[in-house]
Amino acid sequence: MALEVVFDNCNCIFVAGNFDLKILQNMTTLIKSAKIIDDSSPHHKQIKDILIVNGKITEIASSIQEKSSYKVLKFDNLHVSCGWFDTSVSFGEPGYEERETIQKGLEVASKSGFTCVAVNSNTNPVIDTKSAVEFLINKAKNSATKLLPIGALTQGSKGADMAELFDMQQSGAIAFGDYEKSITNDNLMKIALLYAQNFDGLIIGFPNNISIAGEGVVNEGVNSTKLGLKGIPALAEHLQIVRDLYLLEYTGGKLHIPTISTATSVQLIKEAKKKGLQVSCSVTAHHLILTDDELETFDSKAKVSPPLRTKQDNKALLKGLKDGVIDMITSDHHPIDIENKKLEFSIAKDGTIGLESLFGAVNSVLDLETSIKALTSNPRSIFGQEPQSIKTNNTANLTLFNPVENYIFSRNNILSTSKNSAFIGKELKGKVYGIYSNKKLVLN
Repeated sequence: MALEVVFDNCNCIFVAGNFDLKILQNMTTLIKSAKIIDDSSPHHKQIKDILIVNGKITEIASSIQEKSSYKVLKFDNLHVSCGWFDTSVSFGEPGYEERETIQKGLEVASKSGFTCVAVNSNTNPVIDTKSAVEFLINKAKNSATKLLPIGALTQGSKGADMAELFDMQQSGAIAFGDYEKSITNDNLMKIALLYAQNFDGLIIGFPNNISIAGEGVVNEGVNSTKLGLKGIPALAEHLQIVRDLYLLEYTGGKLHIPTISTATSVQLIKEAKKKGLQVSCSVTAHHLILTDDELETFDSKAKVSPPLRTKQDNKALLKGLKDGVIDMITSDHHPIDIENKKLEFSIAKDGTIGLESLFGAVNSVLDLETSIKALTSNPRSIFGQEPQSIKTNNTANLTLFNPVENYIFSRNNILSTSKNSAFIGKELKGKVYGIYSNKKLVLN
């Protein structure tokens, strides 16, 4: 059961499961013996005590004396970083509440170490208006994890007419894209890149040429041929990225390419950055680790978009992160109910949940500092959020974790309503203890 402590001036409220609320006075939180992982902090890589009063870091020292009025946090091999930010998360609400409600999704995010999530527009109705953006924000009020809406780029995400981008931005949308849908109309993408510059908007271009992808369901290669499944060539991703980068070079503006999956995609974006284009990209945890070898059992939990690729692509994506070509890591958390997932592979919906497994997955293949940077400062900068640092007098926005604990990820580790995780049965490394954010403490 998670413990949630809500701070309001000098008061705090303990919330544990469905128990009644209890009001306590003068609560202060003391984090003991935590190794700070934050290269913007003067305490980077140092083991310190951190004192938090009313949501603000008031003292960082080698040893801070405990008092009876403090809430003291002590954990094995405790590490603390700035709060993690996931830039591609899907919840079901509105329209698909059976998959995951906003409240449940934010609870999962909090317990998985995320103090901020950008939520995709793939709901019913689609998040393509000012009022829809405000609905998401209002549903997430007072949550420990902050919800930032991504508005649809086109009305109904149908790819025909541009949505109300400026109105959505004024209401709190941080970027605009049709989730897992590429814009086939070249001129529409050009106009969107031009128009968004009027308010410094970020356009998201999903990397998939649907004419080339056709009815494919997995990566085109040896495994797709062996298994008799229709393949999606890596070329489909490359052509779309090339098109969007040419448009970006022509128009200017800012473009984010989410969830790239191939070695060539890394190279294309590397060259674009060398030209000075304002382009960023992300990669999912499952594309860093899993390959299309997972398809041998025809398990639809491994059916994702873009499809799982090859070991060579894994290596190139990891190198792209270490070299700074790939800016951020995302879970691409996408809950799917069992009625739409446990089906014949070719007709099952794409998507895997990933909030719970993200840290354990990437921490097993990347050094800690690269992982943390790709979950904190990089996404915050690109998606227009205030920078954070673990310093005295700064607001406390922290993730608490242990990077060395190994375990086999199972259904017991799944917190989400939907259970469609591609990582079930995989060995992961790293445990999340909880977060401190928005004057709230959430612990596993």
